Amino acid sequence: MRAVMLATFYRFGSWLLIASALAVGVLQAQNTVPATALRIEVTAAAALGLKPQNGRLFIVLGQKESPEPRTTIGETDKDTPPVFGVDVKAFDGSRAGVIDARAIAFPVAGLGAVPAGDYVAQALLDTNVDLKSVNAPGNLYSAPTKVHLDPAAGGVIKLELTSRVPDETLPPSTDLLRFVKIQSRLLSAFWGRPIFLRAGVILPRDFDKNPSRTYPLRVRIGGYGASYTGVQRLMREGGDFRKAWLSDEAPRTLLVMLDGDGPLGDPYQVNSDNHGPYGDAFTQELIPYIEREFRGIGEPRARTLDGGSTGGWVSLALQVFYPDLFNGTWSSCPDGVDFRAFQLVNVYDDANAFVNRAGFERPSAREINGDVRFTMRHEVQLENVMGAGDSWAQSGGQWGAWNATYGPKGVDGLPVPLWNPVTGAIDHSVTEHWKKYDLRLQLEQHWATLAPKLAGKIHVDMGDADNYFLSNAARMLETFFASAKPASDARMRFAPMKGHCYTSVTDLEMTKEMA
Repeated sequence: MRAVMLATFYRFGSWLLIASALAVGVLQAQNTVPATALRIEVTAAAALGLKPQNGRLFIVLGQKESPEPRTTIGETDKDTPPVFGVDVKAFDGSRAGVIDARAIAFPVAGLGAVPAGDYVAQALLDTNVDLKSVNAPGNLYSAPTKVHLDPAAGGVIKLELTSRVPDETLPPSTDLLRFVKIQSRLLSAFWGRPIFLRAGVILPRDFDKNPSRTYPLRVRIGGYGASYTGVQRLMREGGDFRKAWLSDEAPRTLLVMLDGDGPLGDPYQVNSDNHGPYGDAFTQELIPYIEREFRGIGEPRARTLDGGSTGGWVSLALQVFYPDLFNGTWSSCPDGVDFRAFQLVNVYDDANAFVNRAGFERPSAREINGDVRFTMRHEVQLENVMGAGDSWAQSGGQWGAWNATYGPKGVDGLPVPLWNPVTGAIDHSVTEHWKKYDLRLQLEQHWATLAPKLAGKIHVDMGDADNYFLSNAARMLETFFASAKPASDARMRFAPMKGHCYTSVTDLEMTKEMA
């Protein structure tokens, strides 16, 4: 889930969010703006040699040049630098892309609501169709530029795209780290262009000293959007994971970390109408490749899964959807495992995602003590800004990726939004499709077949004060396991007053349990 954002959230009043959303709706409805109104025009340097292309143009108004304002896109603070987004068509840099009062904005109501003052402005053009992160390879950006803005005075600010995010290169190998990038036949056929699978591999100690030895495979999935390069952080000098991995008592195994980025954001590593057959690509292409290249045992008994947050859901889902392929999952703080509690939204019965049945703004995140960090409306507005067509369903953000994973594809070839981007009204015509990814429901409906295949394989940890309300769905799953027939031996551990992302075992203990 949103692991990288945990330290960045602030509290705010729901009234401000409602006013902001309404103001944005009014601004978007305007077809024209006065010629003297404030606007920001973006062109591109001729040296970039742009050919006409479609994309999403962003302007960020920061307060400092470093870190660059573009790196803040996706932050959910109320006080995060204002970001504005518009779609551009056939943009070649010669004719300006324009941000004006019609542009959707976050966290302000629009360009006209920006307080007069000095800013560091930066433009970013997102054109990468294979990796959804806004700073993906090939995207263009301007230099951070000091500007003075005054919406009351109007005027034109000009920015020029001059730089390109470098092409992707795999990190260098070390004695313990390898990096893999392979073209997926299944995903390339689905998307109609080359699509690649990436992974970071941690080798066991003394891997090269015994070339005939084979190893079990531990598959790790990180939080939302986690990069396969995360293995570098795990194995940093002096880190706890590295110490445990190299200790004498640690079982010798391979660890592969999957990549959390794709054309629509994190693909959740399962088959879906919108992301494509990621589950089959992972199990039929990536796993066999890694086991061949790095001497994996290559049998289901020698494969385990673990992960937290997004990785918690993915590790559990892969065990449920491919019960014969893996020998156990260790899932921490998984994303919603029962869609009657999709965070605080009951996708089957609720009328609105933003407002609860009592008419109050619905929280999306909280402190451990229950205080609200931000609401659904606030968070989805950020994804509306990030998404093509001003819709969270194409944002590549957390809610957008969930929607692309669980929901159907529309006649336009795009993910069908579960709810209206502006009002939050839920479209119940699409919820039947979501049921295929409701893990509690799938277990319940297929338990007679799954029970013997999953015996001894399910381990779930959850803090009862999870910051994203994920414990509610986990408790529903616990209730199912407690009454399941045949009986379930799934281990579910809940910790009072623990948040996101609680786990009851250390990495070393987990590896020993897997062994």
